[in-house]
Amino acid sequence: MSAHLEVLATGPLTTVQDLGRFGHNAWGVTTSGAADRGALRLANRLVGNPEGTAALEVTLGGLVVRARGDLEVATAGARCPARVDGVEVGHNAPVRLPDGAMLELGPPAAGLRTYLAVRGGIAVPPVLGSRSTDVLAGLGPAVPRAGDVLPVGTAVGGRGAVDLAPRPDPSAGEVLLRVRLGPRHDWFTQRSRSWLVSTTWTVTADSNRVGVRLDGPPLERARHVELPTEGMAPGALQVPPAGCPVLFLTDHPVTGGYPVIAVVLAADLDLAGQLRPGQTVRFRRAPTTV
Repeated sequence: MSAHLEVLATGPLTTVQDLGRFGHNAWGVTTSGAADRGALRLANRLVGNPEGTAALEVTLGGLVVRARGDLEVATAGARCPARVDGVEVGHNAPVRLPDGAMLELGPPAAGLRTYLAVRGGIAVPPVLGSRSTDVLAGLGPAVPRAGDVLPVGTAVGGRGAVDLAPRPDPSAGEVLLRVRLGPRHDWFTQRSRSWLVSTTWTVTADSNRVGVRLDGPPLERARHVELPTEGMAPGALQVPPAGCPVLFLTDHPVTGGYPVIAVVLAADLDLAGQLRPGQTVRFRRAPTTV
């Protein structure tokens, strides 16, 4: 059998992710892909993969895998305590995983999602051109379970050119996200629009890859008529009737029927993808030139 990873434990949630599937929104298929794309790209570069190669997105640690064949791996994103056969190994750095060796990832102190790249990539069959798992649509590779065997592809190109990539860890404190007013900002009172950027919001435990649910003062609507279904995008801050916004992430629905008060800048979505329950968020209006 060719090289592969044997899954021994998955933690709260481990999925296969690449940079997503594009061009299918008209058929109701969202892009999906890694919630922290910068971390996925970095992990892949460290092992000499193309940046969009499929890797494992590990939520709050707990992943345990065994190498079948000599492998090279790297972690990026939320910094997990990582051990190979009980010996601690580095983060943001390539690590040799000999045949039969066991890699264990503990829970991160900050951030939510860690990316485990393996040289050659996770070679599960693609769906609509991507190996990303969309947890809302149930599209893409199945969520790995203990006992699964994940095939590793054939490496292309040279090995990574660095031994360590100094990259800031996700913040454990308050996170600032830049926004622009959304298409339905005028459906909310002026006071609510001010609250959005002056209030500290708290991430709730109901958050997932679909969206980050936020708790804070309800945003009051100025208009109370029904809104026709509209297209949605990553970063949209949709406000349900209860008044607390939901920040859509990579597995967001393609359409929605609640007004969008603002949209988080694409450049800040990796920060949003690392938010964990209990963490606080503030929004700031971005200049129009950003």
